[in-house]
Amino acid sequence: MFDKLDQIFVTALHWLVGFLPEAWGPYVSPLICIAFILSVFPGLFALVTVIERKGLGRIQNRYGPNRVGPFGFLQFAADGVKALIKEDVVPRAADKLVHFLAPVVLLIPVLLTYAVLPFGKNMVLADYDAGLLFFLAVGGAVEVSVFMAGWSSHNKYSLLGAMRAIAQMLSYEIPLILSAVTVVMMVGSLNLSEIVKHQDHYTFGLAHWHVFTPWGLAGFLLFIVASLAESNRTPFDLPEAESEIIAGYFTEYSGFKFALFFLGEYLGMFAIAGLGITLFLGGWTAPFSCLTWIPSYVWFLGKLLGIVFVFIWIRGTLPRLRMDQLMNLAWKFMLPLALLNIVVAGIWHYMGPDWQHMRWLVCSAILAAAYAMLGLGLMQNQKLGKRVYKFAE
Repeated sequence: MFDKLDQIFVTALHWLVGFLPEAWGPYVSPLICIAFILSVFPGLFALVTVIERKGLGRIQNRYGPNRVGPFGFLQFAADGVKALIKEDVVPRAADKLVHFLAPVVLLIPVLLTYAVLPFGKNMVLADYDAGLLFFLAVGGAVEVSVFMAGWSSHNKYSLLGAMRAIAQMLSYEIPLILSAVTVVMMVGSLNLSEIVKHQDHYTFGLAHWHVFTPWGLAGFLLFIVASLAESNRTPFDLPEAESEIIAGYFTEYSGFKFALFFLGEYLGMFAIAGLGITLFLGGWTAPFSCLTWIPSYVWFLGKLLGIVFVFIWIRGTLPRLRMDQLMNLAWKFMLPLALLNIVVAGIWHYMGPDWQHMRWLVCSAILAAAYAMLGLGLMQNQKLGKRVYKFAE
């Protein structure tokens, strides 16, 4: 019974395709899966926007949305209607074609990344052997759309915001990819389904998730920090620093075009969180063998919402970094630590299970020492001291 519940969406897909001629199956089946993705994740985006605003309100001791619908949970509908009917203003000097295409070019690559993510057992649209490579390559196209938006607006604040965003994304993309390399080394495959299956076994009831190893924990933390920066989330939201550059690369966007940027940013956050779950948190697998009766897609969705909750918590807690602090963290701390983590993963592999306790000690000691040394070096460069407030004369 539990297996039938776990495979209910796969069974439903086969049932629907069964009504059509056999020759149509290979074409209709992907279309149904695409329709499912296009309905679930934008719906999740709408729900998360309300939850985030209410969560931030709770953190900041205010109510948040509470007027539209029960407990304010239809606020996303009011925001959507406003975005649709709001006037679309395009600057006279803007490159109108590029200005129009920028949000579309942002949204399409983000949606393509969902094709290779395994949402549950046997639930992946395109099970490529190089699925991880496809995800990273397609996701890299977002930088192009950001530059298109900033340059086509013919606004110095938009262009400055685009340059900031591109510098930030390129800087943090390197440690993000390097943190994923350790998983590829251990599994020996770029296939995301194979990476999940590699973690789908248990010892004494506990799953063999990669995060439960020294190199996996370090890689996961590096991945999460880099994900925050790639998604322009606090404390890395400098591309849209209102106090400095108004709203960054989408300053000159309004109405539905702005809503597409907003949608693309959240869908990108969901996608990169899903990749982190797949690489380090066992994907759709359960943490304990006694909980494997819960459907696999429920585990994936629960982990995804858990990471999104952490992102919201961070946004309500941490202040925005300065640009020099942001770049120093990427190049002077995260990049060296990510490179060292690859070496640590190699040490873990070649020491083998016969040296189980020793390799835990050696790998943990190397990472802890590197973290302390790099952290001290980064803090010394900040020249922190007592703040002195002066009034202008």
